[in-house]
Amino acid sequence: MHIVLATTFFFAILTLWVPAYWPVAVFQVSVFSLAGAAVVRWRDHFPSISWPMGVFTLAVAWGLVQWFTGTTVYQFETKKAIVHWATFLAVFIVGDFLFRDRSMSHWFRSAMLWFGFLIAILAVLQTFTSDGKVFWVFPSGYSDSMGPISYHNHFAAFIEVVLPIALYHTFRRKQGTLLYGTMVAVLYTAMIVSGSRAGTVLATAEVLTVTAIMWARSPTIGRVVGCAALKVLGLAVVFTLVVGWGAIWRRFSISDPYSGRRELAISSLHMAADRPWLGFGLGTWPTVYPKYASFDLGLFTNRAHSDWLEWTAEGGLPFGILIASLLVWSLRPAFRTVWGLGVVAVFLHATVDYPFSRPALGSWPILVIAMLTSRSVPSTTEELESRPERRTYPGYLSRRFHRQ
Repeated sequence: MHIVLATTFFFAILTLWVPAYWPVAVFQVSVFSLAGAAVVRWRDHFPSISWPMGVFTLAVAWGLVQWFTGTTVYQFETKKAIVHWATFLAVFIVGDFLFRDRSMSHWFRSAMLWFGFLIAILAVLQTFTSDGKVFWVFPSGYSDSMGPISYHNHFAAFIEVVLPIALYHTFRRKQGTLLYGTMVAVLYTAMIVSGSRAGTVLATAEVLTVTAIMWARSPTIGRVVGCAALKVLGLAVVFTLVVGWGAIWRRFSISDPYSGRRELAISSLHMAADRPWLGFGLGTWPTVYPKYASFDLGLFTNRAHSDWLEWTAEGGLPFGILIASLLVWSLRPAFRTVWGLGVVAVFLHATVDYPFSRPALGSWPILVIAMLTSRSVPSTTEELESRPERRTYPGYLSRRFHRQ
């Protein structure tokens, strides 16, 4: 099952540039099928309801309430949003079952890291040689496409998830620091090339935070971290000098970096104030926005450029608080594991952009949340080792889970 899940996630990123809906449908159908298979396979060992699972379940229920009570202003968009949140719930369910085997969680993080590393290399090479074409073949319509991801801020969110995993491996291992340090440098350089201001700030914060945490854990690890940090710094400087920092410098030089987003934020706040309890309906922000628009660019405005404000306008204050509770819950396990800090980074990025608007992209931090949740219960391997009288056989670890 883990190979199918990994293949599904990799396919979703590699087709993120496709404007048609079929890649999203393939991803969602695959995730729903895996979730159903997981529930059937481990139906006798269904885990207790964790806080993240409760949040995703309530998010789906909230959309259903809006639909059935007629409080949504556009039922079709709310139905689509219900499927969107159900996708996140299905991803979490699959991960929650699968990652209770710690070795499986470790394998999947390694797969995410290597995939992210290859995508970063592809994105940098494509930026300078493809003239905006995805895989050097398909016109994307955007000059700043990063690999298979058309929007540079979405690429930044993807890197934010993977970067702490690379940093953790770099500072944790006495052997292989050059390999993982190279991965960190490539991921960070790709972020610079993308020109995402929020992404660059958050990636820098991730590097500094992970370094500080690992340094403080013990004197022995501190020495390893110091040596590894120097290697990463040197590689990052070299790679940045090679690709240049002109794009990100120009974006940081903009006199009013919040122009446009400020007006969208004010309009979103007015929307939330008019319907503070149930909102206008999940997925309906683009429909309602024209009534509250304070300026006109002559273009269709499809997002609030802030997932947090969009969630609050569409679902009301209770819905916004519900999702905020997921961020609060994530803080402790994210800082404890270190490799989970990407979840915090993406939630912070969502204050000025919309990384959770795409099911394929938003599911990456959800998958890490499932890994963080699985850390709070005994792993499958630990349970079996605590029962020496029970004979194990090939395939046992994949079928038995501790019931909390």
